[in-house]
Amino acid sequence: MSIITLTTDYGLKDHFVGSLKGKILSEYPEATIVDISHDVDPFNNAEASYIVGASYLSFPKGTVHLIGVDIERNKENQHIAMQWNDHYFICADNGILSMLTQKIVPQKIVAINIHDRFPKESSDLDIFIQVACHISKGGLLNVIGKEITEIKQITELQPVIAADAGSIKGYVIYIDHFGNVVTNISKKQFLEISRGRPYEIVMKPRSIKTILPNYSAIASSDKYPIKTYEGEKLAIFNEAGFLEIAIFRSNPSKVGSANSLLGLNYRDVITIKFN
Repeated sequence: MSIITLTTDYGLKDHFVGSLKGKILSEYPEATIVDISHDVDPFNNAEASYIVGASYLSFPKGTVHLIGVDIERNKENQHIAMQWNDHYFICADNGILSMLTQKIVPQKIVAINIHDRFPKESSDLDIFIQVACHISKGGLLNVIGKEITEIKQITELQPVIAADAGSIKGYVIYIDHFGNVVTNISKKQFLEISRGRPYEIVMKPRSIKTILPNYSAIASSDKYPIKTYEGEKLAIFNEAGFLEIAIFRSNPSKVGSANSLLGLNYRDVITIKFN
């Protein structure tokens, strides 16, 4: 089975997603196409990076992940294809893959250089489709690009560890369907820095003093039904391994969420202070 996943900021109102799938199937009818998300905020590379990083492990090794966010090729952004942890990723070199490469060294990265083989009216997406189908059919990266060793990093949203290891300053990088707020502070970083010390998660003007193992752990007493705790704020490390601030059983359209009730938005600062 040859799987190609799609992560884009195209939305579902227009024809773009349908046309993308049609072009893939025209080039490679045997491909299995899976949508990860088409609701990435427009040109939000950090959000796209989180979504891809949180989802890729759900797929078999050898899966090709096409990322259609901020893909225009220009003097600052070349097109790249990367083999990483036995998966393949195709995108513009705009920092989207930097969250992955911080964890594991890529097996191979190439700067795509087949653009001159296409008609002048071909789009950037046409290049990505051709590369995705080539890899899915078992093609080699060296055929479609020149090997490189470095890619761009999303540096402005990296967590900052204080010189005295007294705090970790992170940022909101994603807000999910439930209004839960995901930061770029990883569980691995937290454990390395905390060393068992007491801590406080500061989100002005509020704070949280405990990271729970799961949402329902907010119900700390057997004396009260779990419904009693609805609407309380909490913090967990989510399944992707990142610190998440949530409202227990939130409903953004009815009772609010961490996004609306706590006033937390993309790029807002979240700090863990250690005592």
